[in-house]
Amino acid sequence: MSRRPLVREVPPTSWFFRHPRYLRYMAREVTCIFIGAYCVLLVVGLQRLAAGQASYEAFLAALRSPASIVFHALALVAAVYHAATWFNATQKAMPVQVGEDFLPGTVISGAHYVAWVVLSFVVLFLAGVF
Repeated sequence: MSRRPLVREVPPTSWFFRHPRYLRYMAREVTCIFIGAYCVLLVVGLQRLAAGQASYEAFLAALRSPASIVFHALALVAAVYHAATWFNATQKAMPVQVGEDFLPGTVISGAHYVAWVVLSFVVLFLAGVF
């Protein structure tokens, strides 16, 4: 007596709408598109810088356009969301054992956030903002 195996129907393009956790996962994965595009933009900027002063000034002028400002805002939001979700996942991916006990997850995530803020202020200080 043979039975047919259970075949679960999974829609190939909308499976992540079924559960909020899956939706957050896909939102985190989509942030990679903005981060990758920003990396390409930085490489283009380096190429224009190597091409000469006039080319680099044209690149900087293009960065002042409204579309570029919107892209930079979206890339910033994507980077912050990506970093925050990663910092929240580190408590599960990297448990720290001290003696017999493990550190609470909030301590691990909190340490990452504190390091992020401190390094952000260091970068802003070196950039001349402070």
